Amino acid sequence: MNESKLRDLLDQVSAGALPPDQALERLRTLPFTEAGQVLADTHRMIRQGLPEAVYAEGKTPAQTTDALTALVAAHGSALATRVNPEVAALLLQSFPTGIYDSVSRLYRVGQMNGSFPSAPVAVVCAGTSDLPVAEEAAQTLEFAGASVNRITDVGVAGLHRLLARLDDLRAAGIVIAIAGMEGALPSVLGGLVAAPVIAVPTSVGYGANLHGISALLSMLNSCASGLTVVNIDNGFGAAMAALRILNTQPKA
Repeated sequence: MNESKLRDLLDQVSAGALPPDQALERLRTLPFTEAGQVLADTHRMIRQGLPEAVYAEGKTPAQTTDALTALVAAHGSALATRVNPEVAALLLQSFPTGIYDSVSRLYRVGQMNGSFPSAPVAVVCAGTSDLPVAEEAAQTLEFAGASVNRITDVGVAGLHRLLARLDDLRAAGIVIAIAGMEGALPSVLGGLVAAPVIAVPTSVGYGANLHGISALLSMLNSCASGLTVVNIDNGFGAAMAALRILNTQPKA
C-alpha cells in the first residue's frame, strides 16, 4: 500500500462508503506481508516515500520470487538488485513482463508512478569498467520516475573529456560520480558544480586499489566540501540517496 491508496481508503471511511471493519481488514497487511521465508516491508513506501527493493544476492530463487510477489501485490511494481542471469531466467517465468538488465543486474517489474519536475540527475562514471555500478544507479532512478543524464568515460586521466560536458553537469540537479582506481573524479566534480555530489567508489583497479578501499578513502578525504560518499559498488544506495533529496523538493 502506498500513500495514495491509504488516503483513498481513509476518504472512503470518512464518506461512509466503506465500513471501518472492512477498512481495518485491508490495513492488517499494512506494516509487512509474510511470503514464505520473507517478510516484505510493504509499509516502507509510506514511511520513507520509497518502496523496499529486493537484494537478490545470497537469496534463493524462491526467496527472491516470494519477495517480488509480495511487493508487486502491494505497489504494482518492484525492483530486485544483484540478480544473476540464472535467477533472472527463473524470475521471467513468474514475472513474464519483467525486464532484466545483465549490466546492472537489476530485475524490474513495472515502474513506480513517481515523477520529479526538477533537473535531471547526472550519473557520471570515470571509465567503462564502472558501467555496472553506474547503470545500477541510473536504472534505479528511472524505475522511480526520475530523469537521468548518463555521462560515461570521463575519468580525470583525460580531464578534457569531463570539461567538454561541463554544461550538462551544471544543468543537473544532482550528480552521482562513480570511479575506481584512485577515485579522484568526485573531488573534481565537487569543485566544478553547485549541485549535491554523491560519490560511489568502485572495486575497479589494480592491486593497491584494494578492491575499492583506496577509492573509498580518497572520496572520504576529499577536499571538495559537502561530498556525500556511499559504500563500494553501491550504485543502488547512491540512487536512493538522490531520490531522498528529490522527494524533499516541491512537486509541480
